[in-house]
Amino acid sequence: MTRSGTTDDLDAVATLDAESFGPRAWSRAVVLQALEADHVLVNDDGSGYVVVRVVGDVADLDRIAVAPDRRGTGLGRSLLAAAVGRARSLGATRMLLEVAADNDPAIGLYSAAGFVEISRRRGYYGRGVDAVVMELSALG
Repeated sequence: MTRSGTTDDLDAVATLDAESFGPRAWSRAVVLQALEADHVLVNDDGSGYVVVRVVGDVADLDRIAVAPDRRGTGLGRSLLAAAVGRARSLGATRMLLEVAADNDPAIGLYSAAGFVEISRRRGYYGRGVDAVVMELSALG
């Protein structure tokens, strides 16, 4: 089950972010800002989180992370569904995200949920790794 993250979740979210994204991890200050802005949904047991921001009718999926021992269990799909539900409830009609082109599991997750590639940002993640920009347009 997911719930809105609070500042009490800072340590767990920041640790999971560092484990999941390594050198691309957010600083504790950025994680804290996302929590304070109510952009973070966390799994009750701390094994995953998702960050989604809504501005007008567009939602941005900024982060999704699942603990290594919970990957492949459906938790990522559950977190993504929670993010879509949150975005919909806040009036979004579409959702955008960027994902590293070499992150096949994440691209598979998003594609299975109905996201489609709409563009690429060359070298966005450094060392020749492009960002795949994906959109889910059926939120409304």
